[in-house]
Amino acid sequence: MTDLAVDHLRLRLDGLHRALRVAVENQARVAALLTRPDLTPYCVTDEQVGVLLDEVGAFADAMTEPDTGRETEPEAEQDLRRRAAAAGATLPLDALAARFGLTRADQDAVLLVAAPELDRGYERIYAYIVDNLNRRLPCVELLSTVGADTPAARLARRRALAPEGPLRRYGLLRAHGESAIELAQELVLGPGMFEFLLGWGGDAGLLGHDPGEVESRRPQVLPAQSSDQLARLGRALGAGAIDLVGLWGCPPDSQLDAAQELARAAGKPLRALTSSAEDALRTTAALDAVLWIPADELHEEPNQLQADAVSAALLRSRVPVCLTGLEPWRPPGLLAARAYAEVTVPAPGFLDRRAMWSAALPALDGNLLEDLAARYRMTGGELRAVASVADAGARLAGNGRPEPVADHVGPAIATVTRGRSGGSVQSIVPRRNAGDLVLPEAQLNQIREMASAFRAWPRVAESWGFARRSAHGGVKALFTGEPGTGKTMSAEIVTGMLGLELLKVDLGQIVSKWVGETEKNMEIAFRRAEESHAVLLFDEADALFGKRGEVRHGSDRYANLEVGYLLQRLEASDGLIILTSNLKENIDPAFTRRFHFVVHFPRPGTAERHRLWQQAFPPEAPLAPDVDLAALSRLDLTGAGIAAAARTAALTAADGSGEAIAMRHVVRGVARQFQREARLLRPSELGPFAHLLADDAPRGDP
Repeated sequence: MTDLAVDHLRLRLDGLHRALRVAVENQARVAALLTRPDLTPYCVTDEQVGVLLDEVGAFADAMTEPDTGRETEPEAEQDLRRRAAAAGATLPLDALAARFGLTRADQDAVLLVAAPELDRGYERIYAYIVDNLNRRLPCVELLSTVGADTPAARLARRRALAPEGPLRRYGLLRAHGESAIELAQELVLGPGMFEFLLGWGGDAGLLGHDPGEVESRRPQVLPAQSSDQLARLGRALGAGAIDLVGLWGCPPDSQLDAAQELARAAGKPLRALTSSAEDALRTTAALDAVLWIPADELHEEPNQLQADAVSAALLRSRVPVCLTGLEPWRPPGLLAARAYAEVTVPAPGFLDRRAMWSAALPALDGNLLEDLAARYRMTGGELRAVASVADAGARLAGNGRPEPVADHVGPAIATVTRGRSGGSVQSIVPRRNAGDLVLPEAQLNQIREMASAFRAWPRVAESWGFARRSAHGGVKALFTGEPGTGKTMSAEIVTGMLGLELLKVDLGQIVSKWVGETEKNMEIAFRRAEESHAVLLFDEADALFGKRGEVRHGSDRYANLEVGYLLQRLEASDGLIILTSNLKENIDPAFTRRFHFVVHFPRPGTAERHRLWQQAFPPEAPLAPDVDLAALSRLDLTGAGIAAAARTAALTAADGSGEAIAMRHVVRGVARQFQREARLLRPSELGPFAHLLADDAPRGDP
């Protein structure tokens, strides 16, 4: 590939040498009118520049062995491109042109800037052409002159070489030093450019970057109602009827989708605010674009100076601007000076979400689309990520023939949304299913109903209109019962039924003695669950959702305020939220009224305990024939207690180098569990195995 790249540079430099000779001849004619013999030692003479041109031409010819009977330049270039394509490659200069949209004149400018890296003789030629021995590096004047036959052509080239032009905007060419006038500004190659042009390797995408450029996101996934409103505002923005638009209510990941839809309707490209507001506005104006300013951070007190600077710059400009944010940012002076319009982008309803899923993944059938729309409230960015990951998974698993994308949507959702735990929230990926749940039939039915209700709620709320009649969104459940009766496991199993992630709140990190901190921590937990489309679990929630008391001290007032905040936040959430408590009476009645499901978990009976003992020992565990599960089922233990006793028995058997878990090991595990619960295990409760209790004497707890 290196040989082809060098061949291409030599071919293109031949044409530039002819343009340089023309530029030199023009300068010579001018210089002839001004020549003074006493200045000859201090400048480049006509004879010197002629020799230099011959030398650099010879150098370029010597870069590769020239072909005899060379074709004309276009035919030779096409031949090089065919040879590169046959090798599975692209000529470096062509790759740059395609990646950054460079014209032929732009490419010539790059080659002229690269030429002194090949031969220093170019520097004196350039100095001769601009008639200034101190300007040996290529400058805007030189690059605008060489190859431009008319003043109009020179002006067009100069515009392309401005800071807003593609070569300098992407950083392919960079300013060297400072110049009083733009015409004298010297330019050098950006990092890696010279090596890339010679075919020595590199990635064209890493050679240049315009931080303000916003790439088009496809597919565009926006609610239909929002698209109609944005189209109307965009047309007004493109026609100049308005020049400032506010799009409020969008979550951060959807703001770019909304801004792009607005710019598309205006018929203009979109640029982001990444530098100072004045520089961004100047570049946006030069490119006839729309400037997008995310305004959420401008509300914050530490960013007040930035907000003032943005507002001041917008007051002096009439460049079309799109503001986005969860909350409106409306400086009164700015609204008075600009032609302003705004729209509140609504949260997508069930039908909108179904259409968005269909746009992102058109291969999915109707039933799956409805299920996904009911379970997940994803932004456009998340939907595109899910579609990309699912498509990659289908191609990878298909081994040459892609599998159906629908089979890979679930894992893709998990990849995109899960694993965001941290701080006060712990992520739990459900690993157990309904078959692992041992409960009386009534409680088991309630658990199934809860999962079904959460699946059905979006359709009932939006398509059937129930959301307009109720301030409560989502599904809320309270699990009560003694420790170890399966409350947390049931929350995990419900989450698994829904194909979601479980986020467990660490109350130790949520509750703070500092005023206002508890509410702030709670908001983070709720927001994280909503962003992850996860089920939120408050285990042993009495500390947060307990009864409000009489106000006798200042701290009591703040505690009651925390409860009031939780009531409001619980109502506002559209997700599935589960609270567990040892006693229902510990929960404030104001919360109890808001629960759609209240499930009490009793201590297991004999039949349930028998199933729990069966599940406590994995199929791979070497269980001795003398282990009597029926006898063990008569012992009053919860599911957690049975699991702990079985684990202790396995550890005891393994520690004693036993080949199997015998009844004596299980009795020891049960005895240890009774001790941990501060209960007395009477020999009579073990029946025929009472003598095994005597074997369990002074040994330590494993």
